[in-house]
Amino acid sequence: MTEKIIIAGFGGQGVLSLGQFLAYSAMYENKEVTWLPSYGPEMRGGTANCSLVISDKAVASPLIETPDCLIALNKPSLDKFINNVKVGGTVIINSSIIKEKIERTDVNAIYLEANEIAQKAGSVKAANVVVLGAYVAASKLFPKESVKGTIAKIFKKKPNVIPMNLEAFELGYAAI
Repeated sequence: MTEKIIIAGFGGQGVLSLGQFLAYSAMYENKEVTWLPSYGPEMRGGTANCSLVISDKAVASPLIETPDCLIALNKPSLDKFINNVKVGGTVIINSSIIKEKIERTDVNAIYLEANEIAQKAGSVKAANVVVLGAYVAASKLFPKESVKGTIAKIFKKKPNVIPMNLEAFELGYAAI
């Protein structure tokens, strides 16, 4: 098993954090993983993306030419990476921001109103965790409870945000 994922959006959308959630989940499940962040010099609003390779075997390179999954949180990121997704791959699109449908019919497109769903959990800032839930449900790469444990571990120094993020995860998971 090897899963290649590109997560892309604007800085401030939790792109890199979403990648870290997946990387930590992979480690907790005893998978091999690489996480390669890439971002512009701006703190918020600049470009941000990360690449993850998750595998049962050692990962030779963190570079991805043809992802199995693209998670696009904004239109410029979707436009940049959509043509690289492998045939039969999955594209998760934050339809709260990206209103257009993709033209490709050879990929599994999932349109997720991540911002609205996150607001139901208590904060639009949890949109990346909504997307995490949707990805876990769609990919079946990790057990749901394992990822919820990862969320709790990551936020252990901010225990007051754990319930909201767990709810955001559950809502994203249920949306698939």
